[in-house]
Amino acid sequence: MNDYKALRTFLLAAEKRNFAQVARELDMTPAAVTRAIAALEDDLGVQLFVRTTRQVSLTTDGAIYAAQVQPAMEVLENARKEVMNAHKADHGRLRISAPTWFGQQVLPPILAGFRERFPKISFEISLADGLVNIIDDDYDLAIRISSAPSDKFTIWRKISVVRRILVAAPGSRFAEMQHPNELNPDDCLAYSGESKRETWTLSDGSGSATISAGRAFSANSGGVLADMAAEGAGVAMLPKFHIAEHLRTGRLVHVLHNWSPPDLWLTLYYPPYQALPPRIASFSKFFEQQVPAFMTAIE
Repeated sequence: MNDYKALRTFLLAAEKRNFAQVARELDMTPAAVTRAIAALEDDLGVQLFVRTTRQVSLTTDGAIYAAQVQPAMEVLENARKEVMNAHKADHGRLRISAPTWFGQQVLPPILAGFRERFPKISFEISLADGLVNIIDDDYDLAIRISSAPSDKFTIWRKISVVRRILVAAPGSRFAEMQHPNELNPDDCLAYSGESKRETWTLSDGSGSATISAGRAFSANSGGVLADMAAEGAGVAMLPKFHIAEHLRTGRLVHVLHNWSPPDLWLTLYYPPYQALPPRIASFSKFFEQQVPAFMTAIE
């Protein structure tokens, strides 16, 4: 018998004062309970119980030992339950990192739907743009909108293509452009997780153009870039769903319609599990089923 089970048997015996009842509750024989207690007494070198034909009672040493062991056993039992629940599809905690805008606009109804189905799963959500170190930061999974992944140390799961477009303020000098050559690099508002320049590659199907963006302005927030473009400060390249409301209200317009940047991917990525824990797998499946409808509704 392992130490955990022996201590559990001892504490239940200390509570019930009846070895036969302990045997029934732990699915053991009375003789097995007696042997477990005797082995524990031999190991400690003290007598824990006084046994008579009528009752079982704790000795002074037994009472002291029970008082000392009980809190530690509660901690061990909670840890045991938490680990076991983490390997159930409907129990445990999920720590998720998501992009700020996506986490605010798309994720809440998906999380609410999942929690309705799996109420015993709890969540800890962290919103941040840019990639995170999913292992060092102890996330169960991260949601990201990025180019095709190149990280070989994490597991990536592509969910859907994310289309980007170039946008500017209506009535601005950028609204009627026909070719990327008309764009001055200083007019290109760059997205960068590290607030630095980026390279835009645009294609019209027969040719391509490359622009160094962010020379005059860059930010790690799509919302800031959209607002700057709407103020006439330049051209931003953003996911269409991100600026769908701006397009509907006419605050921004699609420019250079015939020229497109490479698509991005909405992806889930995970630490290098050999197999996804059930709670993570169940959320991933639900997310993949639900997200297309929410993305379409936003666009």
